[in-house]
Amino acid sequence: MIPSADNNRIFELRIYHALPGKLPALESRFRDTTLKLLAKHNLKIVGYWVPEGTPDWDNTFIFLMAHSSREEAKKNWDAMRGDPEFQEVMKSEQVDKLVEKLDVTYMRPVDFSPTK
Repeated sequence: MIPSADNNRIFELRIYHALPGKLPALESRFRDTTLKLLAKHNLKIVGYWVPEGTPDWDNTFIFLMAHSSREEAKKNWDAMRGDPEFQEVMKSEQVDKLVEKLDVTYMRPVDFSPTK
């Protein structure tokens, strides 16, 4: 099935590269705080993953989000970044740094993708 022309749904792949030994703390931060903030700001999570059996990917935390459009993604992220509770999370990240690097990729489904 080919998506209609007005189907602007996109996916956002976020790969967090945690500092050595900090992956459990990063997972806890998402579980205990970030998860609620993402939901509060209409940022829809498809799933969370950690790689298994790939030593080069140790300390990696991955999640996938779905957005109705790129514009909606920007609007929701801007709202979250402006949230005082999220700003507190970012301040704590500066004190107890968990993440070395973050990779973000926006993706659109191809016409033959079972997920649209």
